[in-house]
Amino acid sequence: MSHRRLKVAVLVSGSGSNLQVMIDAMQAGTLPIDIIGVISNREDAYAITRANTANIPVAVLSHAPSGKRMSIATFEKHALAQIEAWSPDLVVLAGFMRVLSAEFIHAVPCVMINLHPSLLPAYKGLDTHARVVRSGDQYHGCSVHLVTPELDAGQVLTQAWLSVDAHDTAESLGKRVQKLEHQLVPATLDLIAKNVLELDAIKAGRTTGLLKLPLRFWLHESQE
Repeated sequence: MSHRRLKVAVLVSGSGSNLQVMIDAMQAGTLPIDIIGVISNREDAYAITRANTANIPVAVLSHAPSGKRMSIATFEKHALAQIEAWSPDLVVLAGFMRVLSAEFIHAVPCVMINLHPSLLPAYKGLDTHARVVRSGDQYHGCSVHLVTPELDAGQVLTQAWLSVDAHDTAESLGKRVQKLEHQLVPATLDLIAKNVLELDAIKAGRTTGLLKLPLRFWLHESQE
């Protein structure tokens, strides 16, 4: 990838707060990306409103013409066609809550990255904040990683860390981690757009330069 603006497609399922951070940075000119389309697997996701407000094309792939909710196979068929039509440089899973098949992941014509609310490889899957509290861990955070057929198992690119407080609950940790996510996502995209993180080489298992992955950050939670 060159230093031109990065064409990004985003998959969402929920409120889209990280999508909004990306939109804000793009519109402010602080992040060299163009969000060329958003795909939602839920018709009630507030992320759709965020994209519409920013005049970003949206594909809502939640129900078949019959009115029945789409199967994952049907969703993937239509999502792949839409991604191929948009031809992005990168697909970002930002709060996308369906597990994608290996066939779909291999068929997508560009690298996909996912935001996960834990310090991978710890706590793959769901309910990460509650699991951290139950385990009494000292640290928690979020990770951006390559999407592979094995769930949450791709190369971790970046992480943002925080110290778990004794009074933290799953709810309070979730809010704290979300503040980190809102900084980590644009920071990671900036590194990709500037080719500091060479995704094709990383995906192929080739180390680049002197970077040791994942890149780890301690970020200020007060920044919102």
